[in-house]
This record gives sequence, structure tokens and C-alpha cells, in this order.
Amino acid sequence: MVVVGIAVPPLGALLRPFVATAVFLLLVLTFLRVDVAALRDHARRPETVAVIAVWTMFALPACLCSAYRLLGIDVRSADLMLALVLQAATSPMMSSPAIAAMLGLDAALVLFGMVVCTALVSFSAPAFVRFFAGDVMPIAPLTLGLKLFAMLLGSALAALAIRKLVGRTRVARWAEHVDGLSVILMFIFIAAVAGGVGAVLVSDPGTALGLTALAFFLTLLLSASTIVVFAWLGRPQAAALGLMASQRNMGLMLGAAGAVLPDLVWLYLALAQLPIYTLPQLMKPLLRRYLRQDAPTKSH
Repeated sequence: MVVVGIAVPPLGALLRPFVATAVFLLLVLTFLRVDVAALRDHARRPETVAVIAVWTMFALPACLCSAYRLLGIDVRSADLMLALVLQAATSPMMSSPAIAAMLGLDAALVLFGMVVCTALVSFSAPAFVRFFAGDVMPIAPLTLGLKLFAMLLGSALAALAIRKLVGRTRVARWAEHVDGLSVILMFIFIAAVAGGVGAVLVSDPGTALGLTALAFFLTLLLSASTIVVFAWLGRPQAAALGLMASQRNMGLMLGAAGAVLPDLVWLYLALAQLPIYTLPQLMKPLLRRYLRQDAPTKSH
């Protein structure tokens, strides 16, 4: 999907006005598919979920944004600083539980962590944006928070209304149709954000490749640091949380403030989709080896 968006720039320009709508509908479909029983199971361990939320939504963004400032990124490129702050401050992607399940990880734990982090993002993200990139952000952080809150609350209520109207059984029966619609909406989003990448690859390949390398590095850093922090939960759980923490929902930020964001922010957030969708597949052999090393420990 990213390749199509890069190869056909007019498609990106055509779809860009629909980014916010696509993100909102993706949120509705994700909330519609939430496994309430799985959420109840992990709700019995609130202290663990609290630690996950604090690490993902506060500790990680604080460490990253402080490092960016120490490195002088805010002075060298204010727009890049804004892009990196938005990436760090946002919640995990709504598709992270599905990707975790595909990799054989604890999808229910990722689901619960994602839901809690998503509930916090409209309060935490504006604070980080204001403190680390307030001078560059085209809209007020409070406005960003209100837009995020409206999108999340509206999509959750819409999903609840659909579930009440059609019933859980019918929702489960429509699972494949919901997944198909999600793929279409995801294509609209990715094609829209990737539309300008091709032109930059031609005119300034160094910038495009440098931002791509940075996105891959940060994705791996987020994952590895989270795995280390949550190793006490066990390797399968730590790996699942590492995946969740590295898959930041930048589409949520674009949906709330995309129309007024600088072009460099759009470019970075587009290139940052590449590690999100390629690394889980590329890291599969390493992940299997990591999980196998935990098997003898569990057998004792």
C-alpha cells in the first residue's frame, strides 16, 4: 500500500482531504471488534496495566523528547522536532493487537494496553506537544487534545451504538467484511500520507533516506527498550508489549491536526509507516528464537 501511494502521487493528493474521515472510521471498526471478555480478563491485574500505560504514554515520550532536545533537534529543524514529538506522544496503533496475534504473541494484553493508552492520549499528548514543540505546532495543544478526545469518544460511541443495534452475534458474523473495509480505509490513509514521498525521493533522496533510517531506528529502539523494561512479565508478554510500544498511531495525530501540519511532518509520518508494516515480518525469525529461549525456563 505504501508503494502504491509513493508511485502514484496524484492519488495521495486526491485522498489527503479524507485522512481524518478514514482515521475516524478505522477507530469505529476497531472499537467494534474489541473483545470485551479479553479486556475483563486483564482488568483483574490493574497494577500491571498501570505500569504499561505509564511507560508507554509518559516515560517513553519524556525520555525520547528530552533526548531530542539535548541533541538540538528543536534548533536544527523545528518541523522535524514536531514530527518526532507527535510520534512519541501518540498512543499505540489500533491494529497492534491483530499484528500481535499474527505473530503468536499475547494479543489480549496488547489490546488492553492499547485501549488504556488510547484513553489517555487526548490528555497526555497535548502536554508533550506544548512543552517540547509548542512554538511550532500550528494549532493550540488544547485544541489538539479536544480534537483527539472528540475523535476517540465519537468513534467509541458509534461502535457501541452499532453493536447495540445489530447485536454481538451479527457483528461477529460480519468479521471478514469489517476486516475488508478496514483494509480499504487503511489504503486511503497510507496512500494519502505517502503521496508526496515520491517527489522528495527524486528531488532530495538524502532527506528521504535519512528520515526512513531514523524511523526504523526509533521503531527498533522503542521495541527493544520496552522488552527490557517488561522482561519481568515473561518473554512472550515483553515481546508483545515491545510490539505495541513501537507501533505508534501517527494516523491519530494526522486525523486531528493533519491539514495544518508542515510538509516535513507529513513526510516523516509517511516514511514512519514503513517500519511499522515491514519490521514485524522481518523480525519473525529473531522473535521465534527469543521466545524459544524462554521455553526451558517455563518448564521448571
